[in-house]
Amino acid sequence: MEQLLLLLIFLPLLGALVTALSGNAAKHVALVSAIVSLGFALAMVCNFTPDASTQFVVNYSWIHDLGINFHAGVDGISMITILLTNVLIPLIILASYQHSYKSSNAFFALILFMQSGLLIVFTALDAFLFYIGWEAALIPIYFICAVWGGKDRIKVNMKFFVYTIAGSLFMLLGLIYLYLQNPAHNFDIQAFYNLNLDATQQGWIFWAFFIAFAIKMPVFPFHTWQPNTYTEAPAAGTMLLAGIMLKMGIYGVIRWLLPIVPSGVQDWGHVAIILSVIGIVYASIIAFTQKDAKRLVAYSSIAHVGLISAGIFALNTQGMQGAMIQMLSHGINVVGLFFVLDIVSSRLKTNRISELGGIAKQAPVLAITALIIVLGTVALPGTNGFIGEFLLLIGVYQYNIWLAVFAGLTIIFGAVYMFRMYQNIMLGKTNDLTITFTDVKGSERIVLYIICALIIVLGVYPKPILQLSEASVQHLIEQVTQKLTSVN
Repeated sequence: MEQLLLLLIFLPLLGALVTALSGNAAKHVALVSAIVSLGFALAMVCNFTPDASTQFVVNYSWIHDLGINFHAGVDGISMITILLTNVLIPLIILASYQHSYKSSNAFFALILFMQSGLLIVFTALDAFLFYIGWEAALIPIYFICAVWGGKDRIKVNMKFFVYTIAGSLFMLLGLIYLYLQNPAHNFDIQAFYNLNLDATQQGWIFWAFFIAFAIKMPVFPFHTWQPNTYTEAPAAGTMLLAGIMLKMGIYGVIRWLLPIVPSGVQDWGHVAIILSVIGIVYASIIAFTQKDAKRLVAYSSIAHVGLISAGIFALNTQGMQGAMIQMLSHGINVVGLFFVLDIVSSRLKTNRISELGGIAKQAPVLAITALIIVLGTVALPGTNGFIGEFLLLIGVYQYNIWLAVFAGLTIIFGAVYMFRMYQNIMLGKTNDLTITFTDVKGSERIVLYIICALIIVLGVYPKPILQLSEASVQHLIEQVTQKLTSVN
């Protein structure tokens, strides 16, 4: 079955090459490639045994003299992120059908290239391979934002690039240090897990990794690149950033930071949780003041990711399982929100909330589907957002009741600003601008229907997703706890 993982990783690269050479048919070729990749991902799920083992393992010598291998595999934690990536990529490509991009073959090829980099990150069992995937996923999104973004794209994109490269350099220094401490002189993840580092070493490695991952998520105060980048990026770029790319940071914390430096997490994890909760409250308050709908959703994303981060650092099963399903749910919901706003802005050429209103009268299908997406975002019971946020809050509550009280504000504040945004955009009277609005059709309806179906199905029956990751999450918690017990 190892060939299945290789196909999953390298098929998007092949698809990117074919797409780049396919001219006007680029978007169709890219969509077919993404759907085939989704088929392989579903086949992997069907052949996956939901235990704590690593499956579909590939391990080939790559740079022998440096102990670098192409070593990848899948457990329950990475399976969630593989599903997220391969479900959202075809939706993002299909959502881009309504646009006519200059050099569209390059645009869609970059999306597939990024998909391959993301899958390397989510499956790598070799630290050097992980780093290669981390950087490979950054390159295409940089060009997507820089070439097809808004009027301030160059300045905004440079800030994004500097932030992420700086974070990557911190992580690279940490990985090199771990390599030098490893007697076997390789980058194998299990060898890093087995290192006996003292508290000081673990503290430095914690911050080297945490800064890199916190920038990517982003967590306060490393978030300042995000709102402007989300606003200036083309719709597909924003969806890739918010729906999938930020999950690289969350995954990095779970896969690399927690098991390698548990004492560092014990010493500094409280600071990480406090920063995450500050981010929740801060981003929610800032969201209230936003006049641009896209920026409002960007700040909403910071708040939701802050809760995921807090749940992870609570270091208990409920918080970790909540993070697993919320990664998937947040990706689906935020892609849905940005797609709805893209539909509105592509027709009316504005995202300013005050200039909109009454769209529901002109576009009832868009209004209904948008409402379902908003309900999922505010974690209404029966939608996909509920179970994840419920488990995350339980996890944070078990860690500290007062932090849970402030973390819970993400639900209260989120409901207020999301429903107010929906009311001002969709309800009320039409104006001279919105009177001409036309309802969704064709590919727009397909994307919205699929997203709404996922929101409802995952909300009503989340058990299969939770079962995928449960054993791996419990094994991770036990692994970290055992290392802390042996040290203490």
